[in-house]
Amino acid sequence: MTAPSRSEIDPVTAEVIRGALETVAYEMATHVSLTATTPILNQSNERNATILDGRGRLAALSVGIPQFMLTSTLPVRFALEFFKEEGLNDGDIVVSNDPYHGGGHLPDYNVFAPVVVDGKVQLIASIQCHHADTGGGMPGGYNANAMDIWAEGVRFPAVKVHDRGHERRDVLYMMQVNNRTAGFMGDLRAQIGAAQLGVDRLKAILERYGVDAVHAAAEHSIAHAAERFRNEVRSWPDGIYEADAYVDHDPAGNKDIHIHVKVTVAGDNLIIDYTGSDERQNLKAYSSYGNTRGYVVAQLATMMDPTIPKNEGFFDSLELIVPKGCVLNPHEGRTVAAGTHHPGVEVGEALALALAKILPERSSPQIYKMGTPTVMVGVHPETGERYVDHGVDILAAYASAVKGQDGWGSMPASFGNLIRATAEIKESLFPVRHECCDYQTDSGGAGKWRGGCGSRIVKRLTTDATVNSYMVGIKYPMPGMEGGKNGAANRLTLHFGTDHEVEVAVMANAVPHKKGEAFEYRYGGGGGFGDPLEREPEKVLEDVLDEYVSIEGARRDYGVVLSGTFAEYDLAIDARATSELRAEMRRKA
Repeated sequence: MTAPSRSEIDPVTAEVIRGALETVAYEMATHVSLTATTPILNQSNERNATILDGRGRLAALSVGIPQFMLTSTLPVRFALEFFKEEGLNDGDIVVSNDPYHGGGHLPDYNVFAPVVVDGKVQLIASIQCHHADTGGGMPGGYNANAMDIWAEGVRFPAVKVHDRGHERRDVLYMMQVNNRTAGFMGDLRAQIGAAQLGVDRLKAILERYGVDAVHAAAEHSIAHAAERFRNEVRSWPDGIYEADAYVDHDPAGNKDIHIHVKVTVAGDNLIIDYTGSDERQNLKAYSSYGNTRGYVVAQLATMMDPTIPKNEGFFDSLELIVPKGCVLNPHEGRTVAAGTHHPGVEVGEALALALAKILPERSSPQIYKMGTPTVMVGVHPETGERYVDHGVDILAAYASAVKGQDGWGSMPASFGNLIRATAEIKESLFPVRHECCDYQTDSGGAGKWRGGCGSRIVKRLTTDATVNSYMVGIKYPMPGMEGGKNGAANRLTLHFGTDHEVEVAVMANAVPHKKGEAFEYRYGGGGGFGDPLEREPEKVLEDVLDEYVSIEGARRDYGVVLSGTFAEYDLAIDARATSELRAEMRRKA
Protein backbone atom coordinates (compact mmCIF):
# COMPACT_ATOMS: atom_id res chain seq x y z
CA MET A 1 0.00 0.00 0.00
CA THR A 2 1.34 3.42 -0.92
CA ALA A 3 1.68 5.77 2.03
CA PRO A 4 -0.40 8.94 1.78
CA SER A 5 1.57 12.06 1.02
CA ARG A 6 1.72 14.98 3.39
CA SER A 7 -1.05 16.74 1.43
CA GLU A 8 -3.34 13.70 1.69
CA ILE A 9 -3.44 13.55 5.48
CA ASP A 10 -5.78 15.67 7.55
CA PRO A 11 -3.56 18.24 9.34
CA VAL A 12 -5.58 17.81 12.54
CA THR A 13 -5.01 14.05 12.50
CA ALA A 14 -1.33 14.65 11.78
CA GLU A 15 -1.04 16.88 14.85
CA VAL A 16 -2.93 14.37 17.00
CA ILE A 17 -0.50 11.65 15.96
CA ARG A 18 2.48 13.94 16.58
CA GLY A 19 1.12 14.62 20.06
CA ALA A 20 0.78 10.88 20.63
CA LEU A 21 4.39 10.28 19.59
CA GLU A 22 5.60 13.05 21.90
CA THR A 23 3.57 11.54 24.74
CA VAL A 24 5.31 8.20 24.20
CA ALA A 25 8.68 9.95 24.36
CA TYR A 26 7.62 11.63 27.60
CA GLU A 27 6.52 8.28 29.07
CA MET A 28 9.84 6.70 28.17
CA ALA A 29 11.83 9.50 29.81
CA THR A 30 9.63 9.38 32.92
CA HIS A 31 10.04 5.59 33.09
CA VAL A 32 13.81 6.06 33.46
CA SER A 33 13.38 8.64 36.22
CA LEU A 34 11.10 6.27 38.14
CA THR A 35 13.15 3.09 37.72
CA ALA A 36 16.84 4.10 37.48
CA THR A 37 19.05 3.31 40.46
CA THR A 38 21.51 6.20 40.60
CA PRO A 39 20.88 9.89 41.22
CA ILE A 40 22.39 10.97 37.89
CA LEU A 41 19.18 9.57 36.35
CA ASN A 42 16.51 9.20 39.02
CA GLN A 43 17.11 12.70 40.38
CA SER A 44 18.67 14.89 37.70
CA ASN A 45 16.55 13.87 34.68
CA GLU A 46 19.71 13.80 32.58
CA ARG A 47 17.93 11.78 29.95
CA ASN A 48 15.84 12.31 26.87
CA ALA A 49 13.64 10.17 24.65
CA THR A 50 13.07 10.49 20.94
CA ILE A 51 10.94 8.79 18.31
CA LEU A 52 12.51 8.27 14.90
CA ASP A 53 11.08 6.99 11.67
CA GLY A 54 12.32 3.84 9.98
CA ARG A 55 15.10 5.77 8.25
CA GLY A 56 16.43 7.23 11.50
CA ARG A 57 14.95 10.70 11.04
CA LEU A 58 13.87 12.55 14.17
CA ALA A 59 10.05 12.64 14.31
CA ALA A 60 9.18 13.53 17.92
CA LEU A 61 10.84 14.07 21.28
CA SER A 62 10.25 14.72 24.94
CA VAL A 63 11.24 17.81 26.87
CA GLY A 64 14.77 17.20 28.02
CA ILE A 65 18.44 17.90 27.38
CA PRO A 66 18.77 19.55 23.94
CA GLN A 67 22.12 17.92 23.25
CA PHE A 68 20.59 14.49 23.90
CA MET A 69 17.55 15.19 21.74
CA LEU A 70 19.63 16.26 18.82
CA THR A 71 22.40 13.65 18.93
CA SER A 72 20.08 10.64 18.95
CA THR A 73 19.72 10.31 15.18
CA LEU A 74 23.24 9.56 13.93
CA PRO A 75 23.89 6.47 16.15
CA VAL A 76 20.56 5.03 15.03
CA ARG A 77 21.40 5.61 11.38
CA PHE A 78 24.73 3.88 11.86
CA ALA A 79 22.96 0.87 13.40
CA LEU A 80 20.45 0.72 10.53
CA GLU A 81 23.35 0.54 8.09
CA PHE A 82 25.51 -1.77 10.22
CA PHE A 83 22.74 -4.33 10.72
CA LYS A 84 21.43 -3.98 7.18
CA GLU A 85 22.04 -7.61 6.22
CA GLU A 86 20.51 -9.26 9.27
CA GLY A 87 18.16 -6.36 9.90
CA LEU A 88 16.83 -4.84 13.06
CA ASN A 89 14.15 -7.27 14.16
CA ASP A 90 11.18 -7.30 16.48
CA GLY A 91 12.50 -7.65 20.02
CA ASP A 92 15.96 -6.21 19.29
CA ILE A 93 17.43 -3.63 21.63
CA VAL A 94 20.65 -1.84 20.73
CA VAL A 95 23.10 0.12 22.90
CA SER A 96 25.41 2.79 21.50
CA ASN A 97 27.72 5.30 23.15
CA ASP A 98 30.51 5.84 20.60
CA PRO A 99 31.30 9.47 19.72
CA TYR A 100 32.78 8.38 16.40
CA HIS A 101 29.57 6.68 15.33
CA GLY A 102 27.35 9.69 15.89
CA GLY A 103 27.34 10.12 19.67
CA GLY A 104 28.48 12.92 21.98
CA HIS A 105 30.84 11.37 24.53
CA LEU A 106 31.14 7.96 26.16
CA PRO A 107 28.95 8.54 29.27
CA ASP A 108 25.93 9.19 27.02
CA TYR A 109 24.39 5.78 26.37
CA ASN A 110 21.75 5.62 23.65
CA VAL A 111 19.40 2.61 23.95
CA PHE A 112 16.99 2.12 21.08
CA ALA A 113 14.60 -0.49 19.75
CA PRO A 114 12.87 -0.95 16.40
CA VAL A 115 9.10 -1.04 16.02
CA VAL A 116 8.59 -3.76 13.44
CA VAL A 117 5.29 -4.26 11.63
CA ASP A 118 4.87 -6.66 8.69
CA GLY A 119 8.59 -7.38 8.78
CA LYS A 120 9.65 -3.76 8.31
CA VAL A 121 11.06 -1.20 10.74
CA GLN A 122 8.38 1.48 10.91
CA LEU A 123 9.55 3.55 13.90
CA ILE A 124 12.38 3.50 16.43
CA ALA A 125 12.08 4.25 20.15
CA SER A 126 15.27 5.78 21.56
CA ILE A 127 16.24 6.79 25.08
CA GLN A 128 19.56 8.48 25.79
CA CYS A 129 20.98 8.91 29.30
CA HIS A 130 24.17 10.08 30.96
CA HIS A 131 25.84 7.38 33.09
CA ALA A 132 28.11 7.75 36.08
CA ASP A 133 31.04 5.79 34.67
CA THR A 134 32.40 4.33 31.42
CA GLY A 135 35.43 2.34 32.57
CA GLY A 136 38.73 3.75 31.32
CA GLY A 137 41.43 5.52 33.24
CA MET A 138 39.38 7.61 35.67
CA PRO A 139 36.18 7.04 37.67
CA GLY A 140 33.22 9.17 36.74
CA GLY A 141 33.27 9.02 32.95
CA TYR A 142 35.23 12.26 32.60
CA ASN A 143 38.80 11.21 31.90
CA ALA A 144 39.37 14.68 30.52
CA ASN A 145 43.14 14.18 30.45
CA ALA A 146 42.95 10.89 28.53
CA MET A 147 45.57 10.20 25.89
CA ASP A 148 42.91 9.25 23.34
CA ILE A 149 39.36 7.95 23.01
CA TRP A 150 40.43 4.41 24.00
CA ALA A 151 41.73 5.66 27.35
CA GLU A 152 38.41 7.35 28.09
CA GLY A 153 36.45 4.15 28.46
CA VAL A 154 34.65 1.38 26.60
CA ARG A 155 33.10 2.17 23.19
CA PHE A 156 29.91 0.54 21.94
CA PRO A 157 29.22 1.64 18.34
CA ALA A 158 26.10 -0.58 18.09
CA VAL A 159 25.64 -3.65 20.30
CA LYS A 160 22.51 -5.78 20.52
CA VAL A 161 21.73 -6.47 24.17
CA HIS A 162 18.43 -8.11 23.21
CA ASP A 163 18.30 -10.17 20.01
CA ARG A 164 14.76 -10.94 18.76
CA GLY A 165 13.49 -10.70 22.33
CA HIS A 166 16.25 -12.80 23.92
CA GLU A 167 18.53 -11.09 26.42
CA ARG A 168 22.21 -11.32 25.54
CA ARG A 169 23.55 -12.11 29.02
CA ASP A 170 27.10 -12.32 27.70
CA VAL A 171 26.98 -8.80 26.28
CA LEU A 172 25.29 -7.29 29.33
CA TYR A 173 27.77 -8.97 31.67
CA MET A 174 30.68 -7.71 29.55
CA MET A 175 29.28 -4.19 29.88
CA GLN A 176 28.79 -4.63 33.64
CA VAL A 177 32.36 -5.71 34.40
CA ASN A 178 33.71 -2.76 32.40
CA ASN A 179 31.93 -0.25 34.63
CA ARG A 180 32.88 0.77 38.16
CA THR A 181 29.48 1.82 39.51
CA ALA A 182 27.25 -0.67 41.27
CA GLY A 183 24.15 1.02 39.89
CA PHE A 184 25.17 0.85 36.24
CA MET A 185 23.13 -2.23 35.37
CA GLY A 186 20.09 -0.85 37.14
CA ASP A 187 20.31 2.33 35.09
CA LEU A 188 20.91 0.42 31.86
CA ARG A 189 17.96 -1.86 32.54
CA ALA A 190 15.84 1.22 33.20
CA GLN A 191 16.71 2.38 29.70
CA ILE A 192 15.99 -1.06 28.26
CA GLY A 193 12.61 -1.04 29.97
CA ALA A 194 11.90 2.43 28.62
CA ALA A 195 12.72 1.31 25.08
CA GLN A 196 10.44 -1.72 25.46
CA LEU A 197 7.69 0.54 26.79
CA GLY A 198 8.17 2.83 23.81
CA VAL A 199 7.86 -0.07 21.37
CA ASP A 200 4.62 -1.25 22.99
CA ARG A 201 3.10 2.23 22.95
CA LEU A 202 4.17 2.89 19.35
CA LYS A 203 2.74 -0.43 18.16
CA ALA A 204 -0.58 0.59 19.69
CA ILE A 205 -0.48 3.92 17.84
CA LEU A 206 0.33 2.15 14.55
CA GLU A 207 -2.53 -0.24 15.11
CA ARG A 208 -4.98 2.53 15.93
CA TYR A 209 -4.15 4.94 13.12
CA GLY A 210 -2.51 2.64 10.60
CA VAL A 211 1.08 2.51 9.39
CA ASP A 212 0.42 4.77 6.42
CA ALA A 213 -1.23 7.47 8.50
CA VAL A 214 1.58 7.52 11.09
CA HIS A 215 4.18 7.75 8.34
CA ALA A 216 2.26 10.57 6.70
CA ALA A 217 1.94 12.37 10.04
CA ALA A 218 5.70 12.16 10.57
CA GLU A 219 6.30 13.47 7.06
CA HIS A 220 3.79 16.25 7.67
CA SER A 221 5.47 17.28 10.94
CA ILE A 222 8.97 17.24 9.45
CA ALA A 223 7.89 19.19 6.37
CA HIS A 224 5.89 21.63 8.51
CA ALA A 225 8.93 22.32 10.72
CA ALA A 226 11.16 22.81 7.66
CA GLU A 227 8.65 25.19 6.07
CA ARG A 228 8.32 27.30 9.21
CA PHE A 229 12.09 27.26 9.71
CA ARG A 230 12.66 28.61 6.21
CA ASN A 231 9.90 31.19 6.56
CA GLU A 232 11.54 32.54 9.69
CA VAL A 233 14.99 32.63 8.09
CA ARG A 234 13.44 34.51 5.17
CA SER A 235 12.44 37.27 7.61
CA TRP A 236 16.07 37.83 8.64
CA PRO A 237 18.19 40.39 6.76
CA ASP A 238 20.36 38.81 4.08
CA GLY A 239 24.05 39.01 4.85
CA ILE A 240 27.15 37.32 6.20
CA TYR A 241 27.60 37.37 9.96
CA GLU A 242 30.78 36.17 11.67
CA ALA A 243 31.93 35.71 15.23
CA ASP A 244 34.59 34.07 17.35
CA ALA A 245 34.49 32.29 20.68
CA TYR A 246 37.29 30.84 22.78
CA VAL A 247 37.86 28.18 25.41
CA ASP A 248 40.48 29.09 28.03
CA HIS A 249 42.43 25.86 27.54
CA ASP A 250 42.03 22.12 27.23
CA PRO A 251 42.70 19.81 30.22
CA ALA A 252 46.39 19.67 29.28
CA GLY A 253 46.69 23.46 29.40
CA ASN A 254 46.81 24.16 25.64
CA LYS A 255 45.49 27.72 25.54
CA ASP A 256 42.88 29.68 23.62
CA ILE A 257 40.95 27.02 21.72
CA HIS A 258 39.38 29.01 18.90
CA ILE A 259 35.89 28.64 17.42
CA HIS A 260 34.99 30.66 14.32
CA VAL A 261 31.61 30.74 12.61
CA LYS A 262 30.36 32.39 9.45
CA VAL A 263 26.60 32.53 9.07
CA THR A 264 25.21 33.26 5.62
CA VAL A 265 21.56 34.28 5.27
CA ALA A 266 20.28 34.38 1.67
CA GLY A 267 16.53 34.37 1.35
CA ASP A 268 15.35 31.22 3.13
CA ASN A 269 18.79 29.58 2.89
CA LEU A 270 20.92 29.36 6.01
CA ILE A 271 24.56 28.26 5.86
CA ILE A 272 26.49 27.81 9.10
CA ASP A 273 30.20 27.35 8.45
CA TYR A 274 32.79 26.64 11.14
CA THR A 275 35.77 26.82 8.77
CA GLY A 276 38.59 28.67 10.53
CA SER A 277 38.07 26.91 13.85
CA ASP A 278 41.09 25.50 15.68
CA GLU A 279 42.91 22.77 13.75
CA ARG A 280 45.53 21.82 16.31
CA GLN A 281 45.91 18.04 16.47
CA ASN A 282 47.48 17.81 19.93
CA LEU A 283 44.54 19.01 22.01
CA LYS A 284 42.76 17.12 24.77
CA ALA A 285 39.30 18.47 24.01
CA TYR A 286 37.40 17.88 20.76
CA SER A 287 33.69 18.03 20.00
CA SER A 288 32.48 15.10 17.92
CA TYR A 289 30.53 15.96 14.76
CA GLY A 290 27.30 14.66 16.28
CA ASN A 291 27.84 16.81 19.37
CA THR A 292 28.61 19.90 17.27
CA ARG A 293 25.56 19.30 15.09
CA GLY A 294 23.35 18.99 18.15
CA TYR A 295 24.57 22.22 19.71
CA VAL A 296 24.05 24.14 16.46
CA VAL A 297 20.41 23.13 16.23
CA ALA A 298 19.87 23.57 19.99
CA GLN A 299 21.07 27.19 19.79
CA LEU A 300 19.05 27.92 16.66
CA ALA A 301 15.92 26.44 18.22
CA THR A 302 16.11 28.93 21.10
CA MET A 303 16.38 31.81 18.61
CA MET A 304 13.32 30.89 16.57
CA ASP A 305 9.58 30.58 17.17
CA PRO A 306 9.33 28.07 20.04
CA THR A 307 6.18 26.51 18.57
CA ILE A 308 8.09 25.10 15.58
CA PRO A 309 8.26 21.30 16.12
CA LYS A 310 11.79 20.15 16.96
CA ASN A 311 12.43 17.38 14.48
CA GLU A 312 14.36 16.50 11.34
CA GLY A 313 12.91 19.59 9.65
CA PHE A 314 15.49 21.69 11.52
CA PHE A 315 18.40 19.57 10.28
CA ASP A 316 17.01 19.47 6.73
CA SER A 317 16.73 23.26 6.53
CA LEU A 318 20.29 24.36 7.12
CA GLU A 319 23.61 23.68 5.50
CA LEU A 320 26.20 22.88 8.15
CA ILE A 321 29.89 22.99 7.27
CA VAL A 322 32.33 21.59 9.83
CA PRO A 323 35.73 20.78 8.26
CA LYS A 324 37.07 17.34 9.08
CA GLY A 325 40.05 17.55 11.38
CA CYS A 326 39.08 20.77 13.13
CA VAL A 327 38.31 20.85 16.83
CA LEU A 328 34.57 20.48 16.10
CA ASN A 329 34.87 17.43 13.84
CA PRO A 330 38.05 15.58 14.84
CA HIS A 331 39.83 12.74 13.17
CA GLU A 332 38.93 9.46 14.86
CA GLY A 333 40.74 8.64 18.06
CA ARG A 334 40.91 12.11 19.55
CA THR A 335 39.68 12.50 23.12
CA VAL A 336 36.16 13.97 23.47
CA ALA A 337 35.35 13.56 27.19
CA ALA A 338 35.88 17.26 27.84
CA GLY A 339 35.06 18.41 24.32
CA THR A 340 31.41 17.48 24.53
CA HIS A 341 31.26 20.42 26.95
CA HIS A 342 34.08 22.60 25.58
CA PRO A 343 34.43 23.48 22.75
CA GLY A 344 30.99 21.90 22.27
CA VAL A 345 28.98 24.65 23.94
CA GLU A 346 31.10 27.39 22.37
CA VAL A 347 29.51 26.28 19.08
CA GLY A 348 26.32 27.91 20.34
CA GLU A 349 28.13 30.89 21.85
CA ALA A 350 29.73 31.79 18.53
CA LEU A 351 26.41 31.36 16.74
CA ALA A 352 24.61 33.67 19.17
CA LEU A 353 27.34 36.29 18.91
CA ALA A 354 27.20 36.16 15.12
CA LEU A 355 23.44 36.71 15.00
CA ALA A 356 23.26 39.31 17.79
CA LYS A 357 23.13 42.16 15.25
CA ILE A 358 19.98 40.83 13.59
CA LEU A 359 18.32 38.93 16.46
CA PRO A 360 19.16 41.01 19.54
CA GLU A 361 16.02 39.91 21.42
CA ARG A 362 16.98 36.25 21.09
CA SER A 363 20.77 36.07 20.96
CA SER A 364 21.52 34.71 24.40
CA PRO A 365 24.13 31.95 24.24
CA GLN A 366 22.29 28.94 25.63
CA ILE A 367 25.41 27.47 27.12
CA TYR A 368 27.29 26.93 30.36
CA LYS A 369 30.89 27.73 31.16
CA MET A 370 31.73 25.05 33.70
CA GLY A 371 34.37 22.81 32.18
CA THR A 372 32.95 19.59 33.58
CA PRO A 373 30.97 18.86 36.74
CA THR A 374 32.98 18.60 39.93
CA VAL A 375 33.01 14.85 40.58
CA MET A 376 33.79 13.32 43.96
CA VAL A 377 34.83 9.68 44.25
CA GLY A 378 35.29 7.75 47.47
CA VAL A 379 34.13 4.81 49.58
CA HIS A 380 30.83 5.28 51.36
CA PRO A 381 31.39 4.72 55.10
CA GLU A 382 27.97 3.10 55.57
CA THR A 383 28.10 0.61 52.69
CA GLY A 384 31.82 0.12 52.12
CA GLU A 385 31.17 0.54 48.40
CA ARG A 386 32.64 3.03 45.96
CA TYR A 387 30.43 6.04 45.31
CA VAL A 388 30.58 8.63 42.53
CA ASP A 389 28.94 11.98 43.28
CA HIS A 390 28.61 13.51 39.84
CA GLY A 391 28.21 17.02 41.18
CA VAL A 392 24.83 17.62 39.55
CA ASP A 393 23.79 19.99 42.32
CA ILE A 394 21.53 23.01 42.39
CA LEU A 395 23.28 26.17 41.25
CA ALA A 396 22.63 29.39 39.37
CA ALA A 397 24.88 30.61 36.60
CA TYR A 398 25.44 31.66 33.00
CA ALA A 399 22.00 33.08 32.12
CA SER A 400 22.78 36.03 29.83
CA ALA A 401 20.63 39.03 29.02
CA VAL A 402 19.17 39.90 25.64
CA LYS A 403 17.75 43.14 24.30
CA GLY A 404 14.75 43.94 26.48
CA GLN A 405 15.27 41.24 29.09
CA ASP A 406 17.63 40.75 32.02
CA GLY A 407 19.22 37.34 32.49
CA TRP A 408 16.30 35.22 33.63
CA GLY A 409 15.82 32.22 35.87
CA SER A 410 18.87 30.48 37.20
CA MET A 411 20.21 28.50 34.23
CA PRO A 412 20.22 28.81 30.43
CA ALA A 413 18.28 26.47 28.16
CA SER A 414 21.34 24.34 27.44
CA PHE A 415 20.44 22.42 30.59
CA GLY A 416 16.92 21.87 29.25
CA ASN A 417 14.81 19.90 31.68
CA LEU A 418 17.77 19.00 33.87
CA ILE A 419 16.78 18.87 37.51
CA ARG A 420 19.80 19.58 39.64
CA ALA A 421 19.49 17.73 42.91
CA THR A 422 18.86 19.57 46.16
CA ALA A 423 21.22 19.54 49.11
CA GLU A 424 18.78 17.37 51.07
CA ILE A 425 18.77 14.69 48.37
CA LYS A 426 22.52 14.68 47.86
CA GLU A 427 23.26 14.56 51.58
CA SER A 428 20.98 11.54 51.95
CA LEU A 429 22.90 9.68 49.25
CA PHE A 430 26.53 10.74 49.63
CA PRO A 431 28.88 11.52 52.55
CA VAL A 432 28.87 15.28 51.94
CA ARG A 433 27.40 18.43 53.50
CA HIS A 434 26.23 21.42 51.47
CA GLU A 435 27.13 24.49 53.49
CA CYS A 436 26.34 27.27 51.03
CA CYS A 437 24.27 27.79 47.91
CA ASP A 438 23.60 31.45 47.23
CA TYR A 439 23.69 34.07 44.52
CA GLN A 440 26.95 35.99 44.08
CA THR A 441 26.46 39.74 44.25
CA ASP A 442 27.98 41.61 41.27
CA SER A 443 28.45 38.41 39.26
CA GLY A 444 25.95 39.20 36.50
CA GLY A 445 27.46 41.16 33.61
CA ALA A 446 26.53 44.84 33.70
CA GLY A 447 24.43 46.15 30.84
CA LYS A 448 21.33 48.09 29.90
CA TRP A 449 19.92 44.65 30.58
CA ARG A 450 21.81 42.83 33.33
CA GLY A 451 23.12 39.26 33.12
CA GLY A 452 21.82 36.74 35.61
CA CYS A 453 23.84 36.17 38.76
CA GLY A 454 26.12 33.23 39.34
CA SER A 455 26.25 31.36 42.62
CA ARG A 456 28.63 30.32 45.38
CA ILE A 457 28.65 26.68 46.45
CA VAL A 458 30.51 25.16 49.41
CA LYS A 459 30.55 21.36 49.85
CA ARG A 460 32.23 19.64 52.78
CA LEU A 461 33.24 15.99 52.66
CA THR A 462 32.41 13.76 55.59
CA THR A 463 34.81 11.03 54.48
CA ASP A 464 38.07 10.90 52.53
CA ALA A 465 37.50 11.35 48.77
CA THR A 466 39.07 12.67 45.59
CA VAL A 467 37.84 15.65 43.57
CA ASN A 468 37.94 15.89 39.78
CA SER A 469 37.09 18.92 37.67
CA TYR A 470 38.15 20.63 34.45
CA MET A 471 37.95 24.41 34.72
CA VAL A 472 37.15 26.95 32.01
CA GLY A 473 35.30 30.27 32.01
CA ILE A 474 38.14 31.96 33.88
CA LYS A 475 39.75 33.86 31.02
CA TYR A 476 36.68 33.67 28.78
CA PRO A 477 33.52 33.94 30.94
CA MET A 478 30.02 34.44 29.56
CA PRO A 479 30.30 37.23 26.98
CA GLY A 480 28.52 40.55 27.10
CA MET A 481 26.90 41.81 23.90
CA GLU A 482 26.43 45.17 22.24
CA GLY A 483 28.33 47.05 24.94
CA GLY A 484 27.31 44.79 27.81
CA LYS A 485 29.97 43.48 30.19
CA ASN A 486 31.05 39.89 30.64
CA GLY A 487 29.70 37.83 33.50
CA ALA A 488 31.93 36.98 36.44
CA ALA A 489 34.56 34.29 35.95
CA ASN A 490 34.43 30.80 37.46
CA ARG A 491 36.59 29.98 40.45
CA LEU A 492 37.13 26.62 42.17
CA THR A 493 39.07 26.50 45.45
CA LEU A 494 40.07 23.12 46.86
CA HIS A 495 40.84 22.50 50.56
CA PHE A 496 38.73 25.62 51.12
CA GLY A 497 39.27 27.41 54.41
CA THR A 498 42.54 25.64 55.23
CA ASP A 499 46.11 26.90 55.19
CA HIS A 500 46.73 24.88 52.02
CA GLU A 501 43.97 26.17 49.74
CA VAL A 502 44.48 25.56 46.04
CA GLU A 503 42.72 27.51 43.30
CA VAL A 504 42.29 25.30 40.23
CA ALA A 505 43.73 26.96 37.12
CA VAL A 506 43.17 24.15 34.61
CA MET A 507 42.23 20.80 36.10
CA ALA A 508 41.73 19.02 39.39
CA ASN A 509 42.80 15.46 38.67
CA ALA A 510 41.72 13.15 41.51
CA VAL A 511 42.91 15.62 44.19
CA PRO A 512 42.72 13.91 47.62
CA HIS A 513 40.59 15.58 50.30
CA LYS A 514 40.52 14.49 53.90
CA LYS A 515 37.37 14.00 55.89
CA GLY A 516 36.13 17.43 56.98
CA GLU A 517 37.73 19.36 54.13
CA ALA A 518 35.64 21.38 51.68
CA PHE A 519 35.76 23.00 48.27
CA GLU A 520 34.21 26.26 47.13
CA TYR A 521 32.94 26.80 43.59
CA ARG A 522 32.01 30.30 42.44
CA TYR A 523 29.98 29.88 39.26
CA GLY A 524 30.08 32.81 36.86
CA GLY A 525 27.13 34.94 35.86
CA GLY A 526 25.57 35.70 32.50
CA GLY A 527 26.71 38.45 30.18
CA GLY A 528 24.99 41.83 30.02
CA PHE A 529 23.44 43.37 26.92
CA GLY A 530 23.80 47.01 25.95
CA ASP A 531 25.56 49.97 27.55
CA PRO A 532 25.35 49.76 31.39
CA LEU A 533 25.14 53.57 31.55
CA GLU A 534 21.79 53.34 29.79
CA ARG A 535 20.21 51.15 32.47
CA GLU A 536 17.46 52.95 34.31
CA PRO A 537 18.75 54.05 37.73
CA GLU A 538 15.55 52.74 39.32
CA LYS A 539 16.35 49.25 38.05
CA VAL A 540 19.87 49.51 39.44
CA LEU A 541 18.41 50.46 42.83
CA GLU A 542 16.11 47.44 42.66
CA ASP A 543 19.12 45.23 41.91
CA VAL A 544 20.95 46.64 44.92
CA LEU A 545 17.96 46.01 47.17
CA ASP A 546 17.77 42.44 45.84
CA GLU A 547 21.54 42.07 46.47
CA TYR A 548 22.21 41.27 42.81
CA VAL A 549 24.40 44.38 42.66
CA SER A 550 26.36 46.01 45.49
CA ILE A 551 26.28 49.72 46.30
CA GLU A 552 29.88 49.89 45.07
CA GLY A 553 28.97 47.93 41.92
CA ALA A 554 26.10 50.31 41.16
CA ARG A 555 28.54 53.20 41.16
CA ARG A 556 31.43 51.42 39.44
CA ASP A 557 29.53 49.56 36.70
CA TYR A 558 26.40 51.64 36.16
CA GLY A 559 27.36 55.15 37.29
CA VAL A 560 24.48 55.18 39.78
CA VAL A 561 25.14 56.97 43.05
CA LEU A 562 23.02 55.94 46.02
CA SER A 563 22.48 57.77 49.28
CA GLY A 564 21.49 56.16 52.55
CA THR A 565 22.36 52.70 53.85
CA PHE A 566 21.00 49.21 54.00
CA ALA A 567 20.99 49.37 57.75
CA GLU A 568 18.59 52.32 57.84
CA TYR A 569 16.43 51.08 54.93
CA ASP A 570 16.78 54.46 53.27
CA LEU A 571 18.71 53.76 50.07
CA ALA A 572 17.79 56.25 47.38
CA ILE A 573 19.10 57.48 44.03
CA ASP A 574 21.14 60.67 44.13
CA ALA A 575 19.91 61.95 40.75
CA ARG A 576 22.35 64.85 40.44
CA ALA A 577 25.43 62.84 41.43
CA THR A 578 24.35 60.02 39.12
CA SER A 579 23.97 62.37 36.17
CA GLU A 580 27.38 63.91 36.77
CA LEU A 581 29.11 60.56 37.27
CA ARG A 582 27.60 59.06 34.12
CA ALA A 583 28.64 62.08 32.09
CA GLU A 584 32.20 61.73 33.39
CA MET A 585 32.25 57.97 32.66
CA ARG A 586 31.04 58.59 29.09
CA ARG A 587 33.78 61.17 28.55
CA LYS A 588 36.43 58.72 29.72
CA ALA A 589 34.99 55.94 27.57
